[in-house]
Amino acid sequence: MSKLLIKPAAQSQVHQVTPQSAGWSYVGFSVHDLAQGQTLECQQQGRELCIVILTGTANITVGEQTWLKVGGRTSVFVDQPPGAVYVPASEMVKIEAQDAIEVAVCSAPGQGKHGSNGEARLIDPNTMSQEVRGQTTNTRYVRNILPETQAADSLLVVEVITPSGHWSSYPPHKHDRDASPEETLLEETYYHRLNPPSGYAHQRVYTDDRSLDETLSAQDRDVVLVPKGYHPVGVPHGYTSYYLNVMAGPTRQWHFFNDPAHEWMLEKK
Repeated sequence: MSKLLIKPAAQSQVHQVTPQSAGWSYVGFSVHDLAQGQTLECQQQGRELCIVILTGTANITVGEQTWLKVGGRTSVFVDQPPGAVYVPASEMVKIEAQDAIEVAVCSAPGQGKHGSNGEARLIDPNTMSQEVRGQTTNTRYVRNILPETQAADSLLVVEVITPSGHWSSYPPHKHDRDASPEETLLEETYYHRLNPPSGYAHQRVYTDDRSLDETLSAQDRDVVLVPKGYHPVGVPHGYTSYYLNVMAGPTRQWHFFNDPAHEWMLEKK
């Protein structure tokens, strides 16, 4: 099996991706299933966190602050923002499930509460801007959970719905060169969900010189690592795709470079 495709574990900690396990420097990502009343405590020295309540409702505590009934959506496929809390580097966060929840813990290097990110905060759903990208069978729907316009040190977090038979992250683009403003170096994880869950999505990860060129079939709850290269996603007929992206790198900006072989379609009317 490809080292870029990570299958879910049959336990409450569904995924645990660290910079060490991924063989890179910035992005960490985990997913946990908690039953009603269960708690999860997270703290990562020198790393900031974005807690995303994918489904269900939780109380979240950071220091002396507690936010009640965070989240509330029944599925990642409903048109509703997730609950999310930003946690400065090295701070402890406690997540208490009010009902069954699926929670993602996104992490990257940070400066702590005295850095540029400020204090822990509940991310206002009204700041989670929504976009429609592409057209016809390249249309997909994007929600910016923690974009570069919102305070953080390294993290960028976004979720995307791609309809049946459509393409996403397409035309193929990459962000693996530290050459802002033309392109920024950002590692990235894709956490895939499918509706119905028996489905799959195809994701190709490839570089210009084809030293990396893999086409992966991602099933429900799989994670795909994108250390470098172009990384388009295609969804077969009959299934809807959701994915949660976590990105981080030396510069907290998302500047991407399209594959020149396919960029022509952006000019087609």
